[in-house]
Amino acid sequence: MDLRQLQQFVVLAETGNFHRAAERLHMAQPPLSISIRKLEASLGAPLFVRTTRGVRLTQAGEAALNDARRALFHAEQARAAAQSAAHGERGALRVGFVGSATYALLPRLIPAFRGEHPGIELILHESTSAAILDRIERGQLDAGLVRFPILNSGPFQLLPLESDSFMAAVPAESRFAAQDSIALKALADEPFIMHPSADVPNLQAVAMLLCQQAGFVPRITQEAVQVQTIVSLVESGLGVALVPGVTARYTNRRVRFLRLSSPRPTNRIGIALATQQDTDDRHVQRFVSVARWIAQDEAASESPGL
Repeated sequence: MDLRQLQQFVVLAETGNFHRAAERLHMAQPPLSISIRKLEASLGAPLFVRTTRGVRLTQAGEAALNDARRALFHAEQARAAAQSAAHGERGALRVGFVGSATYALLPRLIPAFRGEHPGIELILHESTSAAILDRIERGQLDAGLVRFPILNSGPFQLLPLESDSFMAAVPAESRFAAQDSIALKALADEPFIMHPSADVPNLQAVAMLLCQQAGFVPRITQEAVQVQTIVSLVESGLGVALVPGVTARYTNRRVRFLRLSSPRPTNRIGIALATQQDTDDRHVQRFVSVARWIAQDEAASESPGL
């Protein structure tokens, strides 16, 4: 097993198709198929079920996916640390991030920043938005990827990077699972899993407001801080949840994500880069510059062609 095989495994899991995975990896399909089979042989278990439509993860594949992503992430950190020592640009930047930033934003932002500024060491801390903002205000963090809207005031400057809206997450065995969309009011009698207001007040407040706009107050039976934990609890059949739409990019067949047909989630949620207001820290300014470029590039790729 090597890092190249792990990267191929992750890309194939994300695309669900050998042809699309090979295109993203810039390689031919037959060598990719051979490499995946070698990886399965070395692990002693099949990672994918092959179908006429593509592939889907086996239980062994689902169990290995998160660890494969972590291995690639830490390998990139090790490479960047070695490069930092070999370049003249020095320094460190302390960045907090919420867990859901790892779905799409962080894997784009971190390599881009390290490519531009390999001598600046990134010290990453996973936490909640409230804790990240508190640590920025205290000077314990230089920047943070936080969920917005932000409910608490403070000396912060926010740069929105990723716009999103809520989707309903339901267990695959749910009577709603066959639908592509759902009126939120249809879930009024279901037990809800939500963020605790003390730890994640912004997402909890927006989710509660959305339910009230649908005409009910949700019956909250479980609470969890991280979005990934909420999805796992939904998978376990403990209830339904409102989660950011980006969560649907990385899931398994035991959870279904449904668009909300009503009420339309007009209150946008997303991820923003938070820094101290009017900071003159050059490393922070460089990080903001790369983040702004990433956001503009993402917006341009989503815009319809003229």
